[in-house]
Amino acid sequence: MANTVLKTAGISSQTQPQERIRRLVWKLSVATLLLMAIGSATRVMNAGLACPDWPLCYGQLVPANQMNLQVFLEWFHRLDAGLIGLGAIALAGLSWWHRRDLPNWLPWASTFALFLVLFQGILGGLTVTELLRFDIVTAHLGTALLFFCTLIAIGCSLMPYWGTGNAGRLPWVGLAAAVLIYLQSLAGGLVASQWALHQCLGVAQLCGVMNGHILGVVPATLMTLGVVALAWRTSALNPILRRLAYWAGFCVVAQIGLGVATFKVHLQVEPLTVAHQAVGATLLGLLVALTVLGLRDRGIRHLSQSRVLGN
Repeated sequence: MANTVLKTAGISSQTQPQERIRRLVWKLSVATLLLMAIGSATRVMNAGLACPDWPLCYGQLVPANQMNLQVFLEWFHRLDAGLIGLGAIALAGLSWWHRRDLPNWLPWASTFALFLVLFQGILGGLTVTELLRFDIVTAHLGTALLFFCTLIAIGCSLMPYWGTGNAGRLPWVGLAAAVLIYLQSLAGGLVASQWALHQCLGVAQLCGVMNGHILGVVPATLMTLGVVALAWRTSALNPILRRLAYWAGFCVVAQIGLGVATFKVHLQVEPLTVAHQAVGATLLGLLVALTVLGLRDRGIRHLSQSRVLGN
């Protein structure tokens, strides 16, 4: 009876392995966000090839003799990536080992996350060996964002959640906004990896790439603001969903401001560019979290209706 009440209220009973995995997932999420910020700093500081070999750096685990800011950024980026890789292996291993006590989908989701990390490692090596080829660099960013979204989705699916069943269309609008933000992030990756802003302002080349990213701001922003408006108008909405929507609105406004500032200074202020990347990834994570929790909220409503019809 107690388990039935908990499930009806939207709270899944938490086993010890599930709680341990949930904590690991959130730690990996934070580490991945940090990794993407460091990767952005590595790019804007022209440190992408500071370590000319891979996976070692100057043939060493710690290149103490060659260490400077650029080498440190590239070396620390690889160190963080390696630690995340170990964490992803642990996540998949724990999920399969305790699969009898976990939701059926969790081992497969963890395996998918591990696959993304392995693929990301291959792309990381190719980024160096192919001398920062723009399509590989963009795919590297896209895979990192997809891994980040996967972790957020797993974490939100495992967390205790009290739903009200009033989410309505909110998760679907949130999903559409997340897709648009992801595509906009890839467009930004193309701009950054080809130095399209410098090319366009300097020699009038690659302006189409830059303008495509600028125009992409419009649908992504409107859809995100639609999430905010829908959350504001929905009565008796779970406070978590409302806060996620409002934070997404704050992030999209901040992202536009950072983008304009980055354009005005022609990418000459590195912290602005790094913040632009970090806020974009945070915005994407907020929308994914809102979508997953919103779908759980809708599931509670459908469960309640089924129970009423059954009675």
